[in-house]
Amino acid sequence: MRLLIDECIDERLRLLFPGHDCQTARFANLAGLKNGRLLEAAEADGFDVLITVDQNIPEQQNLAGRKIALVILSGPTNRLRDLAPLVPAALSALDSIEPGDIVRIG
Repeated sequence: MRLLIDECIDERLRLLFPGHDCQTARFANLAGLKNGRLLEAAEADGFDVLITVDQNIPEQQNLAGRKIALVILSGPTNRLRDLAPLVPAALSALDSIEPGDIVRIG
């Protein structure tokens, strides 16, 4: 599965998703794009899931009919030490996630 790590998350988080093609927004040349444009560009580049800490995307964007799903990590901060404990639940969610789904972890 192709995963895109939003630019507001520590890039080292990508190392915690073994078995997945996990790239950061910066590495994928998608840095600086906001919400709707980021989702469109990620879909066009073939990403299956956007992993973010942005709690507001579901209220700002309609994912119905989209080819991409959203995993929202809700930790005390967006630091790696606070997000890493959420990764096992995120990995579990990836087993059944479908395009257009929004999954909140934490």
